[in-house]
Amino acid sequence: MAKVKKIYVCTNCGANSPKWIGNCPSCNEWNTYHEEVLLKSTPQEEKRKVWQDGGSGGDPTPVALTEIKAGKTQRLITPDNELNRVLGGGIVSGSLVLIGGQPGIGKSTLMLQVALSVPVKILYVSGEESEEQIKMRADRIGALQSNCFILTETNTSKILAHAKSLNPELIIIDSIQTISSPHLDSAPGTVSQIRDSTSELQRFAKDTGIPVFIIGHITKDGAIAGPKILEHIVDAVLQFEGDRNYTYRILRTIKNRFGSTDEMGIYEMQAAGLREVSNPSELLLSQTEEELSGSAISATMEGMRPMLIETQALVSTAVYGTPQRSATGFDLRRLSMLLAVLEKRMGFPFGQNDVFLNIAGGIKVVDPAIDLAIVASLISSLMDVSVPSDTCFAGEVGLSGEIRAVNRIEQRIQEAERLGFKQVFISKYNLKGLDLERFSIDIFTIAKVEELYRNLFQDAE
Repeated sequence: MAKVKKIYVCTNCGANSPKWIGNCPSCNEWNTYHEEVLLKSTPQEEKRKVWQDGGSGGDPTPVALTEIKAGKTQRLITPDNELNRVLGGGIVSGSLVLIGGQPGIGKSTLMLQVALSVPVKILYVSGEESEEQIKMRADRIGALQSNCFILTETNTSKILAHAKSLNPELIIIDSIQTISSPHLDSAPGTVSQIRDSTSELQRFAKDTGIPVFIIGHITKDGAIAGPKILEHIVDAVLQFEGDRNYTYRILRTIKNRFGSTDEMGIYEMQAAGLREVSNPSELLLSQTEEELSGSAISATMEGMRPMLIETQALVSTAVYGTPQRSATGFDLRRLSMLLAVLEKRMGFPFGQNDVFLNIAGGIKVVDPAIDLAIVASLISSLMDVSVPSDTCFAGEVGLSGEIRAVNRIEQRIQEAERLGFKQVFISKYNLKGLDLERFSIDIFTIAKVEELYRNLFQDAE
């Protein structure tokens, strides 16, 4: 008979203790330990379970590294090019991928679209929706196929039993917080249930070579719900994010054992599902033909993909005593640093003005090459002089006002040239190894922010 054991588990980091403690020694959080009941099997039951599962019971033996044959990693290429890009070229056989995101952002829609578009046998396990609800969403997407099998089940043993009998080439779990293991007596969504269920799915994926996608919820702080060990167990962690006020959705790579962690996929939410955005630059740029002050275009990089993004700044006289600083899609502390550089090096009175900054399109940018465009938009708004619409910028601004070189400058210039821009401002330190004759666009090299001011705004005074 199984032994019942009670332990206390930290809901923040997953550490456990035989008794309740107020302060977790692992993560230093208070009042995070909660009681959970474990249903532990006896050695006789474990032996019987091994024979029922068809296991050999043998232990793996050490193998010399030189004797291991490294074959080419097999990948399942999906019709979704954005997902292939984020995963590093496709779905790796036997991989375990975790996708997290806010409620209603489109995680289930994205995975259902993958299940309906890949021409292989797929098992879609839903613990949140009924079969009728999934059928309604599939009808809206409009891509039905007979290779997609729906299973509404939350017991991991039954899920794996159906998977063994069906033998699919891809499994999707929606979501890991609703799945529970029969070996534990705790409720679904608890730390121990998430950890144990994920471990079972990982063993199944590695033993059979079937890739598994699991959808995860997030907390109010934006972190994936469950123990932190969940992100260590899986092979790849993808973050699906976006703004409800915009139709764009961004799929970012947080962790990837089979590819780069700098990639990003962009989608547009429509009534018929998610549409891939193959050219985000044209969507993120302003559609107005009138040149307005406070707007500048930056050539940024998201992973290996170059993009042109519009930065918008508004500088106005501070009505109240303390000037306001606000930034949407950009680090507010870095904005304060750029304002301090302009005030110290060039004498602009930003300390007496309210400053508002916005990255058009509702996306967040962390590329330091956007600094030069932000500086241009700030000066443009302060002087009320527009920046030419056929001009873009790529450069990092240092504390002494110098324009620092950025990586992949050739790809940035090529993207600007492809979209019809006439001139681009870059750092003069990017000239090393750069063949200017390859480009038909005018390339201006500057070393300090004073040179940017002289080239664009001095004649407007």
